[in-house]
Amino acid sequence: MKLRLLLLLTGILFAGATLFAWLLAGPATRFEEPRNYLFIRTGAATQEEVMQTLRDSSFIRNTGLFAFLANRLQVWPRLRPGKYVIEKGTSLLQLARKLRNQQQEPVNLVVVKLRTNRQFAGLVGRRFECDSLRFLTFISNPDSTRNRGVDSTTLLSIVLPDTYTYYWSATPAELLEKLAAYHQKFWNAQRKQRADSLGLSPLQITVLASIVEEETLRDDEKPLIASVYLNRLRRGMPLGADPTVKYATGDFTLRRILFKHIQETAASPYNTYRNKGLPPGPICTPTAVTIDAVLNAARSNYLFFCARPNGNGYHAFAETDTEHLRNARAYQQWLNAQQIR
Repeated sequence: MKLRLLLLLTGILFAGATLFAWLLAGPATRFEEPRNYLFIRTGAATQEEVMQTLRDSSFIRNTGLFAFLANRLQVWPRLRPGKYVIEKGTSLLQLARKLRNQQQEPVNLVVVKLRTNRQFAGLVGRRFECDSLRFLTFISNPDSTRNRGVDSTTLLSIVLPDTYTYYWSATPAELLEKLAAYHQKFWNAQRKQRADSLGLSPLQITVLASIVEEETLRDDEKPLIASVYLNRLRRGMPLGADPTVKYATGDFTLRRILFKHIQETAASPYNTYRNKGLPPGPICTPTAVTIDAVLNAARSNYLFFCARPNGNGYHAFAETDTEHLRNARAYQQWLNAQQIR
C-alpha cells in the first residue's frame, strides 16, 4: 500500500514537473504570423511596462508564469530598450533569456537618394524609436553637427548611400555618428589627394557630385558630365544646372525646367543660372560611384550638354553656344512632341 502511494505521488510529481517544464520550454506564442515584435521604449524598460505590453498584445500565453520566470532569471535589472523579435513558437524561457541578454533585432537604415534634411528625418522616423521631429530638431541644431564639420545646409554631404545597421533604440547622436564615421573612412588619403588636385574640397566634390547624380542615371556618362561642370568652374561661368533650379523650387516632380522657374528662384543660392560657383550644399546624396566619377572626371573641352532627343538617358555635348543651341532645339522639339511640359 505504501509502495503504491509512493509510486502514485512520484508519478504525480513527475507529471507536474514535465508539465511545468513544457510550460517553460515549450511553444508559448499565441499569434499565427511567422513573427511579432516587442518594442520596449526608452524610459519604459521596466517590469511593469513590459508586462503590461505583453498582456495587452497577447503575444504569449501565461504572462503570469513569464513574470515568475523573469524574476528568477534576473531579467528586469538587465532589461534595455529596443526592438525584440518574437518568433512563432518561442518559449517563455527563450523570451526571458532574449530580454535578459539584450538580444535586440538589428535595424537597417537604407539610404538611397535623399534631397532634404526633412526627407532624411522622415526615413529615420519610420525605422527607429526616434521620431522624425526629434531627429530633424537634432540635425538642425549647430551644436549637434559642428564637431562633424557640417551644418544643416551641408549635413547630407556626410550621408553616403549605403545600408547602415543600428539598434531600434539608437539615439540621433548615435545614428549620425556612424554615418560620419563611414564618410570619414570613405574620404581616404587617395580621394582627398585627387580632390586637392582639382582645387576642390571633399565637400565641394560632393556638392558637384550631387548635381551630376541628378543629371544622369548613366554611370558611364558621369565623368564626362563632371568635366563640363569643372570646365565651367575653371572659366568662372555659371554652372547653369537645371537640377539646382528644381531643388530651389522644392518641386521634385518637375520634368522640365522652364525660364519661369529660373526667374521664380532667382534669389535662391541654389539657382546656378543666377549665381556663379557651386551651391552652398548638396542637392541630393550622391553615390560613391558618382563621387568617384567627379574625382576622375574626363578631360574634355565641352562647356554644354543637353539630353538627347530619344529618351535613352544619354546627353549630347558641345563646345560652343551654336552647337549647343542646335542640340537644345532638337531636344525641346522632342519634348513638345512627347507632350512633356
